[in-house]
Amino acid sequence: MNQRKGLVMREIRMDEMAQSIDLLNYVFQMSMSIKKDRRFVSEKSRQFNEGHAIGWFDGDHLVSQILSLPFQVNIYGVPYEMGGITAIGTYPEYSKQGLMDQLIKETLTIMREEGRYISYLFPFSIPYYRKKGWEIMSDIVEFQVKDTQFPHYKQVPGKIRRVNTRHQDLVSVYDRFAAKTHGAMIRNTIAWNEKFHEDYWEEKFVDTDVVLQAAVYYDEDDVAQAYMYYRIMEENFYIDEIVYLTEESRKGIWNFVSAHTSMVYNAYGKTTGNEPVAFLLEDSEIIQEVSPYFMARIVDVQKFLERFPFDEPNFHIRFAVFDRLVEWNNGTYDIESVDGQVTVNKVNDVDEDITVHLNIQTLVTMLLGYKRPKYLEKIERLRGKNETISTLEDILPIGIPTFIDYF
Repeated sequence: MNQRKGLVMREIRMDEMAQSIDLLNYVFQMSMSIKKDRRFVSEKSRQFNEGHAIGWFDGDHLVSQILSLPFQVNIYGVPYEMGGITAIGTYPEYSKQGLMDQLIKETLTIMREEGRYISYLFPFSIPYYRKKGWEIMSDIVEFQVKDTQFPHYKQVPGKIRRVNTRHQDLVSVYDRFAAKTHGAMIRNTIAWNEKFHEDYWEEKFVDTDVVLQAAVYYDEDDVAQAYMYYRIMEENFYIDEIVYLTEESRKGIWNFVSAHTSMVYNAYGKTTGNEPVAFLLEDSEIIQEVSPYFMARIVDVQKFLERFPFDEPNFHIRFAVFDRLVEWNNGTYDIESVDGQVTVNKVNDVDEDITVHLNIQTLVTMLLGYKRPKYLEKIERLRGKNETISTLEDILPIGIPTFIDYF
């Protein structure tokens, strides 16, 4: 328990859920209520049980809060335990007192103790979270394709089946996708419930009779290779998620969209910023917008580096890292790999011949591959000798993170 200016920081109890919802309503101008939105509250209750909800209290009144959830992500083929941050908010009259800094630091401490060495979040303000040590790690593409631009591919041997939104083949396809996709969520029950919980969609579109639907593409051997979550509303086709494992299955799932030409005028969708939607269509003059999506933060630099899959078996380099919020990350890390065996040690001296200087947010966007070392040096986000930056380029895997989840 922490105290500050008459306030107390502690875990939020389940019987204080109504206060948590009220805080979210005020900060994000929502209109949820315990009585009216029982499904939403039930889902949040599960999250409170599975994660860590911490808040500042003024007496019995909740005035600031944060919720962290246990997830797992794929980083260049290595599964990392990840702490997902959500439900952040502080009443305006309690802002500018450092309450959120303390909540974030306490949450990062818990993550570190639980072995979660990286954290993701969806930012309501990118500058705000940059100050807290997070940095952009993925983009999202939102696109509009006219019915006259729908592709139709010949000689696609598989078949499409519309299935229940909780069908096991959806999970199977996604699991195989996540296992080979850098940056992706390795979905647990919390992740599936958060993104496509059937009750959530029924409630969200209760007044429009819109039903979330799912379609799966099966190859000639009747093995599921792609899926799509979608809705049809007001003569438009909305793609909520599209995942495919092969080029054949990509064509097959898009043929399914094309089969709706007589029913809709446009297809609207969103997908990872790595997906070349326009380029893959014969008529590429579609409307699409690329935006920053999720941000990431390294919770414990040394532990994160010890598991990181460097691309070269033999190298020696140092990172001098600055973290404004948590002191345990500050310092110089000596990283040496001999025949693929990596050792990471915190050292007191800085050997400028092999040291790269950077802050915690630059480190995460570089290690995850969203931006490369030479570019980060060019924009003055890191500094080091030319030979050292070249070594960095050689030892870091190539690949921009793919993240299509939300929490």
